[in-house]
Amino acid sequence: MSTIRQRLSGFELKGLGIPFLVLLIMAMLVVPLPPLLLDVLFTFNILVSVMVIMVAIGTNKPLEFSSFPAVLLFATMLRLALNVASTRVILVNGHEGEHAAGAVIAAFGEFVIAGNYLVGFIIFVILMIINFIVVTKGAGRVSEVNARFTLDAMPGKQMAIDADLNAGSITQEEAKKRRDEIGQEADFFGSMDGASKFVSGDAMAGLLILLINVVGGLAIGVAQHGMSFSDAGKLYTLLTIGDGLVAQIPSLFLSLATAIIVTRVTTSESMTDQAVSQLSNPSALFISAGILMVLGIIPGMPHTVFLTLGLVAAALGFLLIRNDEAAAVVSEQQAAEQQAAEAPKELGWDDVDQVDLIGLEIGYGLIPLVNPETGGQLMPRVKGVRKKLSAELGFLIQPVRIRDALNLDPDVYHIVLNGVMRGKGDIKSGMELAINPGKVYGQLEGIPTKEPAFGLEAVWIDPAQRDYARTLGYTVVDPATAIATHLNKVLRENASDLLSHDETQQLLDKLAQKSPKLVEDLVPGKMALGVITRTLQHLLTEGIPIRDMRTIVETLSDAASKTQDPEQLCAVVRPKLGRMIVQELLDAQENLPVMTLAPDLEQLLHNVLTNGAPGQSVVIEPGLAESLFSALRDAARTVEDDGNPAVLVVAPSIRPWLSKMVRHRIPEMTVLSYTEIPDDQAVKVIFTVEAQNKS
Repeated sequence: MSTIRQRLSGFELKGLGIPFLVLLIMAMLVVPLPPLLLDVLFTFNILVSVMVIMVAIGTNKPLEFSSFPAVLLFATMLRLALNVASTRVILVNGHEGEHAAGAVIAAFGEFVIAGNYLVGFIIFVILMIINFIVVTKGAGRVSEVNARFTLDAMPGKQMAIDADLNAGSITQEEAKKRRDEIGQEADFFGSMDGASKFVSGDAMAGLLILLINVVGGLAIGVAQHGMSFSDAGKLYTLLTIGDGLVAQIPSLFLSLATAIIVTRVTTSESMTDQAVSQLSNPSALFISAGILMVLGIIPGMPHTVFLTLGLVAAALGFLLIRNDEAAAVVSEQQAAEQQAAEAPKELGWDDVDQVDLIGLEIGYGLIPLVNPETGGQLMPRVKGVRKKLSAELGFLIQPVRIRDALNLDPDVYHIVLNGVMRGKGDIKSGMELAINPGKVYGQLEGIPTKEPAFGLEAVWIDPAQRDYARTLGYTVVDPATAIATHLNKVLRENASDLLSHDETQQLLDKLAQKSPKLVEDLVPGKMALGVITRTLQHLLTEGIPIRDMRTIVETLSDAASKTQDPEQLCAVVRPKLGRMIVQELLDAQENLPVMTLAPDLEQLLHNVLTNGAPGQSVVIEPGLAESLFSALRDAARTVEDDGNPAVLVVAPSIRPWLSKMVRHRIPEMTVLSYTEIPDDQAVKVIFTVEAQNKS
């Protein structure tokens, strides 16, 4: 019973409207209706058609009346069902008199015919011609063209939305809303293209029903009811034309509503506002008034009508001029008030702009790379970089704001992080970059340069040389890819600067969806959000992704009672992520090739670090430092020449200091501690680093 009550409580009566209308239409096609009910339904049909055309006039854009194709279908079927029902009543009961089919049909027939059946028939045919040939045919053609042009324009509109989204002009929600609107617009005009055929078919059906009613009525009246030919013609013609007018006037309204909808130009104004603002032209009124007055003074013309309307048009023109002058005065006053409001005022916090987290400044010569209409691919490339880095690093990279900078040379770009330039390059738009990977088999004609991301030797070449350059061993990329590669390198190297408290909170919120208790135990009871953020930043600085937030949070929760120092917490987390750290460093046999320090050298560094005062910088002898880093650099070059990654394994106590020292001196070297290598991981020592004190 409770289930039944819940279903009944969620039941909405308005959901029965369309099913009831469908059943009513089917009933009218099959069941004979009394004349009184026909009067009610014909009046309802007129009401619906008038309401539809009023809504069509008042809409600002077609999508505001997106249900119009379906409404048009049901309105057409309702009218045709009424035609069938009224035809049945006319042919069965028409011999009883003018009111046999209801008062509405009789009133329309008597009013239009006015005693002359030929005139009534001609008027009805004229209405059919206006509806079918003029309004319906024109609306159908406009619907077809709109549908075709809307579908053709969809790819360009989608690319424009992606460009605005990548540039940061709109949010994800706004982009989704605009994409949905474009899809709805295409569906709407496609539906209108088909729905316009309902209107044209209805007009043809109305003419055929008229002929059937007249011929059938004459035959039934004369043959079955013994009426004279003239009496039968008079009676059945009156009823038939009345029936046709009652149906065709709403049909004409719906045809006109269809034409209004499909011919609308989408603006923020209704059709009435558009027409009033655009037709209120004093010059056009004065010229029209002058022409009417000239025609009015020609002998034989109706002077009173032409001169009166000419004077009315001239008066309207003068009235519009006065209104324009008054509007200009008001506009000047508003401009003066705005200028006074914009006068120099005391500076406030609103005058201080926040710097962009990630920015890409380009010279005006590189603008074609951004414009999708000219084939620019920089926007998709930047979006791809963000997506790839977000997946690899484990947090969402913020949008890149691309803007043109007039202070830059035409072909120059700057990569800016937190308002500071962190990379720049020189790009030749319209050319392609052939990069020398280290070994090529010929020379290329072009503009020698350096690849902006890694500083490799490269040449700017004509796109026609692309295939030839590749046969020589060059790596060829387009300008957009060159910029995107440089952006990827800069963002990866500075990943810690891209992670703030907001991103950390979002990572914790995402983890809390699956492990709420884990996050609740850590924040804020055991550890502050700032400490977690700095710990994650240390991990990113050392090139470790933070994808495995569950393991990181579990480790921080266990270590929170022992230390709150981010560097020490980072050292605790690293062994837990050891398998993820070493997976990219294994060779083809799943072995980890490593370098080690000579035992005496490692012991020396350990003594220096442990004897240093806490909180102070560690200082070693200059001669030893020079020898150490020189030996490490030579060792890294040796193992890389053999095809192995430069991985140095040292004691946990010296790993943080040594890693910091070699990070900028030998960026290709990875420094691990013994505890970060999984117990079941096979290790192969391929080099031992020795260094002597040169002092």
